[in-house]
Amino acid sequence: MERRASSELKPKGRKLTGYVARFDEPTDLGEFIEVVRAGAFTRTLAGTGAQNIRAIYEHDGRALLGRLGAGTLRLTEDAVGLAFEIDLPDTTLGHDLAHLVERGDVAGCSFGFLPVSDAWSEREGRAVRELTDVDLIEVTITASPAYDTTSVQVRASQPLGIRLARLYVEACQ
Repeated sequence: MERRASSELKPKGRKLTGYVARFDEPTDLGEFIEVVRAGAFTRTLAGTGAQNIRAIYEHDGRALLGRLGAGTLRLTEDAVGLAFEIDLPDTTLGHDLAHLVERGDVAGCSFGFLPVSDAWSEREGRAVRELTDVDLIEVTITASPAYDTTSVQVRASQPLGIRLARLYVEACQ
């Protein structure tokens, strides 16, 4: 399984929201540049295995925050990328994580995946990998993201229209 991380996480009340991946934004991973293309998550989110996608902390499967099948994790592909919303558990981890995100100590996201379809090319002497289809396994909240363009924030419960408007404003910044 491969893992990728990104930054910008925001807590809002008892929910964490943000972007796990932003489409078409190159990220330098050291050995190569990686780009997640729009639609890379479509197949896996529509599949029967999607119910097992988990939200965890720091890629630790024991630090469970939510699961798609339980309805405590929601994932949506939009024009910007793969957006998420997690209902934080009423646990020590949930409370501590909300506080760390609010303080800015934890500000990124990552995702664990298996590549299904990718394309390699070379740009300015550097290898470039374009992810076009992945099996998404996990979404993780992390203090050290690989993708700087991801985000997370804490949100209080709000009507859907207000949440969508805020996501739109954040995406335009």
